[in-house]
Amino acid sequence: MPFGNQVFKKPEFKKISDVVWEIPTSFKQGMNVPARIFATKKIVDAMDLQVYDQITNVANLPGIQKYAFCMPDGHSGYGFPIGGVAAFDPDENGVISPGGIGFDINCGMRLVLTNLTYDQVKPHLKAIVDKLFERVPAGVGSTGFVKLTKDQFRKVVEEGAEWALDNGYAWKEDLERTELNGKAEWADNSKVSPKAIERGFNQIGTLGSGNHYLEIQVVKPENILDKELAKKWGLFPNQIVIMFHCGSRGFGHQIGTDYLQTFLSVMERKYGIKILDRELACAPFNSPEGQDYFKAMACAVNMSFVNRQVILHRIREVFSGVFKQDAEKLGMHMLFDVAHNRASLEEHEVNGKKKKLIVHRKGATGSYPSGREEIPKLYRNDGSPVIIGGSMETGSYLLVGGEKSNETFCSTAHGSGRTMSRTAATRMFRGDELQKDMMQKGIYVKSVSFSGLAEEAGGAYKNIDDVIEATHLAGISRKVCKLIPVGNVKG
Repeated sequence: MPFGNQVFKKPEFKKISDVVWEIPTSFKQGMNVPARIFATKKIVDAMDLQVYDQITNVANLPGIQKYAFCMPDGHSGYGFPIGGVAAFDPDENGVISPGGIGFDINCGMRLVLTNLTYDQVKPHLKAIVDKLFERVPAGVGSTGFVKLTKDQFRKVVEEGAEWALDNGYAWKEDLERTELNGKAEWADNSKVSPKAIERGFNQIGTLGSGNHYLEIQVVKPENILDKELAKKWGLFPNQIVIMFHCGSRGFGHQIGTDYLQTFLSVMERKYGIKILDRELACAPFNSPEGQDYFKAMACAVNMSFVNRQVILHRIREVFSGVFKQDAEKLGMHMLFDVAHNRASLEEHEVNGKKKKLIVHRKGATGSYPSGREEIPKLYRNDGSPVIIGGSMETGSYLLVGGEKSNETFCSTAHGSGRTMSRTAATRMFRGDELQKDMMQKGIYVKSVSFSGLAEEAGGAYKNIDDVIEATHLAGISRKVCKLIPVGNVKG
């Protein structure tokens, strides 16, 4: 049921396959395309009903192509459902919408390898987590150790990970293992408000709050599901890896807020666009307002890449300090950095014709089949690495772009997906008890607050295995390895 009190209508689905369900345009007046849900029947039957209302509202937007999609981790969000995907043709008055990108712009996942085994790390696990908690600030309003002036920060958000490399926070290979090589080239800081700069300039190198985390994980032998590809990518049985999840913090949120208001003021008056939900405020992509937002969004994209890069730098420092070896000798290579809150200009085929589209992924991950130009050269023959985080109790997944992902504009899920609101979770779970339970399961967790811990209890989320199985069966991403948590830093 929806998180609020409003009642939503469940549609009559057309079953396309065991994992694809279609809502026809007859469901709601004004739908330009059908909506499609990628999920098993079990997930569809349990899905938050507001998802269906939101994804069919998305199907009303101008210039939308083929379908409005929702991934199996879908749950209600702001404007788009989280797990929502839609592509718009700028040549057909296609729009760009902050509600289709998310307010934590370019929020994403980074996976880091080591050559250490669980047996080597286990005696030091508490010390490592405690030091990470100290070195990587978490929680609402947290500030980082990188001290920048506002003018320096404006340079950072245009240079992205290149700035981190130039200033000693990155290895050259890190950029080669990051989407967009860690830099959205079209960023223009003049399109960003002073208020956004004020909110972001001191947050480089911080996790934030909510579902953001920094996790130490183990590769159990039975969880290596594609042995050949896992080995090629540097994974081995009982290996320790590090995964973390964060984004552009208050900087991206303010950019989204600023442009939402701008779009609301011009959308109908200037462009004659009428929408069913003000949270879907938008403007034509090729309009001055649409282009300004796209350039401001790129600044948040770059900030998030730098944020994650500085966090990686701190992680390498902690492991080097504990094991008295250089990070290089510890094999601390980044496997990949992939985001799930961004709009990207990409070429896709629609009705046999190749088009340049603005693809919105809101809580959805890029999942490119082999050969696509969006994939870094290191992985282009394999397909893009896909990192999907689960709850802190259950585990996460590394996947690879599936051959059928062209059907979803090269998109897949981004996480397990909430089944209850954070408020409901804090009523149902106690953070102190959860911490003890996790310790008994062999997971040492440090959190800024017990309430924040309770919000992220495993019981507040869908079963990650069910979500991943749906993407695998649909062929939009394919399982490589499941990663089990043993240590966790929470905001």
